[in-house]
Amino acid sequence: MKRQKSVFQVFQHSLKPSRKTFMFLFVITWLVVTIHSDEDYYKLLGISREASTREVRQAFKKLALTMHPDKNPNDETAHEKFLKINRAYEVLKDEDLRKKYDKYGEKGLQDDQQGGRYESWNYYRYDFGIYDDDPEVITLDRGDFDAAVNSGEVWFVNFYYPRCSHCHELAPTWREFAKEMDGVVRIGAVNCGDNSRLCRSKGVSSYPSLLVFRAGVNPEKYYGDRSKRSLTQFAMQFVTSKVSELWQGNIFTEIEQAFASRVGWLITFCCSDSCWNGSVVRVCDVSLQDGLVKVGWIDCTMHTDLCGSFDVTSSTTALFPPDSSLTQEGSVLFLKTLDAREIYLQVLQHMPDLETLTKNSFEDKLAHHRWLVSFVFGGNSAAVHEYKKLGALLRDAHIQVGKVDCLSEAQLCASLYIQKPCVAVFKGLGIHDFEIHHGKDALYNIVAFAKESVSAHVTTLRPENFPRDEKVPWLVDFFAPWCPPCRALLPELRKASIQLHGQMKFGTLDCTIHQGLCSMYNINAYPTTVVFNKSSVHEYEGHHSADGILEFVQDLANPVVVTLTPETFQELVRRRKHAETWVVDFYAPWCGPCQALLPEWRRLARMLSGLINVGTVDCQKHHSFCQSESVRAYPEIRLFPQNRRDQYHDYKGWHRDAHSLKTWALSYLPRASVDLSPEDFRRKVLEGQEHWVLDFYAPWCGPCQHFAPEFEVLARMLKGTVRAGKVDCQAHYQTCQSAGITAYPTVRFYPYLGTTRRGHGGEYVDSRDSAVIADVIHQRLQQLAQHTKSKLKDEL
Repeated sequence: MKRQKSVFQVFQHSLKPSRKTFMFLFVITWLVVTIHSDEDYYKLLGISREASTREVRQAFKKLALTMHPDKNPNDETAHEKFLKINRAYEVLKDEDLRKKYDKYGEKGLQDDQQGGRYESWNYYRYDFGIYDDDPEVITLDRGDFDAAVNSGEVWFVNFYYPRCSHCHELAPTWREFAKEMDGVVRIGAVNCGDNSRLCRSKGVSSYPSLLVFRAGVNPEKYYGDRSKRSLTQFAMQFVTSKVSELWQGNIFTEIEQAFASRVGWLITFCCSDSCWNGSVVRVCDVSLQDGLVKVGWIDCTMHTDLCGSFDVTSSTTALFPPDSSLTQEGSVLFLKTLDAREIYLQVLQHMPDLETLTKNSFEDKLAHHRWLVSFVFGGNSAAVHEYKKLGALLRDAHIQVGKVDCLSEAQLCASLYIQKPCVAVFKGLGIHDFEIHHGKDALYNIVAFAKESVSAHVTTLRPENFPRDEKVPWLVDFFAPWCPPCRALLPELRKASIQLHGQMKFGTLDCTIHQGLCSMYNINAYPTTVVFNKSSVHEYEGHHSADGILEFVQDLANPVVVTLTPETFQELVRRRKHAETWVVDFYAPWCGPCQALLPEWRRLARMLSGLINVGTVDCQKHHSFCQSESVRAYPEIRLFPQNRRDQYHDYKGWHRDAHSLKTWALSYLPRASVDLSPEDFRRKVLEGQEHWVLDFYAPWCGPCQHFAPEFEVLARMLKGTVRAGKVDCQAHYQTCQSAGITAYPTVRFYPYLGTTRRGHGGEYVDSRDSAVIADVIHQRLQQLAQHTKSKLKDEL
């Protein structure tokens, strides 16, 4: 089995293992790593490695409808075949699992055994991916959601769940509604079955949930009936564009003022009642909100002479570009349609083109101003016309917009390593500080990128500016533009760069262009994110999130995991103090599951800080020591408990995430909370003279089991100030009922107020996070102390 070196290992020096050592490691690897199919997951689904999550779903659904065992009852291998494609789908739809698979193959997925169960054929036929085939409904995933809703456009998003009957009932109406709103409001959909983390973060707890998103404003939920008419009325209240009614007294003043601002007019002349059918409103919403033109209408049945002065005798729409005149032939464009979409396309076609930048003007223009530059290679596509809207959309962000034709400016484009059409943001610091857009080629995505990029501190790297021997640490993301996890990581890098500005620089290197530089650093999987800190190099392993990157950098500055050698292991672990507990990860750097465990191990160390010491032993570097400790597999996790120096406990759990490991580790600590019987509750809590925080739970309740270790952490945090107790509501139902407990787990605070507590209910604490609960309780205790002090002062 081929071992995959990490970039970190390229910079590490260690003794070459002997032939016996190599054979030992090979045999151990063969024994430990479960052998899965070697088939390529992408080939199983018939997709390219750059397939989006939506394309992954579409490909899987197509296969599921033909390969499902329900459709192949006489094929004994149908179940096994379907498990393979189901496993491939479960991995490739998830950004984090997909990154692990791309980097380590199946051996990096041992802790993530999705795909072992599947649904009936009917589910895949009728319930799976409701909106994946609807062009008007934009399917959003975790990687592109924020960019979409922060783009400045109005988004109306349907959060649905595949098994929800109400979601399916709404689907036909939502599709028709999306067609009606095309170009007015962006209509989106989020599959909460595939994006549970995203849905939870947006507070979605029921399906379907319909929310309107606008940049800089809290989302607004729709509670009305789900008819197309009601949905349209609700959506239109968020559209701020305005249609002006023009007449003899205002038309010429309005036109002159617009022309002075280099803005044209789109005017509909209505010569009959049937003319005013809403098309102008639609055009207004498509065009005016982007600042392209002002939109108005004239009632020619009332202002016959005015319409006659424009030579209008029947209903029509005309585009008046800046400085146009009826006396100048061809300068005013009369459109022979009232269809909103056709008008919109013709308006775009006749809008001024982006400012063209050349080699001679490029450096001067970009020296002191922020620019979004479209690099083109000739052509005149629809996308180029759409880009004409960018100037208006980015005006408030003070970003100028231009274009460079790389066919005529080949030398300029080559110096920037521009090899295909793209969009880049130059940040006002010269021509070398820029970032290339690698997201969706959709206007809303480009606008969001531009606004994020000018505020962030991420630079597109090239051989000329790649960090070498820098005094300031650099975080470099080696990526490929075709890789979906890479694209999902880029906006998170921008967020992290803002948080770490002044402490660390951020850059991205496109390995499809700079293959030699990537090969030099042994990059063989994307994305590979590395921190260069002088002579030290650290490879990032973690979730594709700004928080994950921040945690990683903080750990580098202040490590929470103790790196153990044979000597320090003997001193700190073997001869530990009686009250100390250690949990140690014995690993090998080449082991895929070990690499996957690293970010969870760091997270675990932060969770257990002050409670349990967390360490690691590199068994490639200290092979003889690990062998003497009878370490036979990687990773091997052991807990060394209090008061028993000669004992340890192996972790035998299947899941190696931080929370599962935390629950296991805390179970070996002496309990800090106490169990309360009904008599204890009455005597100690209600009639006692101490502060209490209680966890009301039921043994069968999954969330209760999940919360139990967190409550123990809370009990230790409050020790000496507030006592912590647990009440089993299955065993003591009457006690919980009298306390008004209706859900499990419920946390209540019972402060001692100087007298016997009259009520059984206590004070509800709406959190399951130990730090948050402790903070709430400390604030409450401060209030009580101030109240007592004021009362004593009044009495004196």
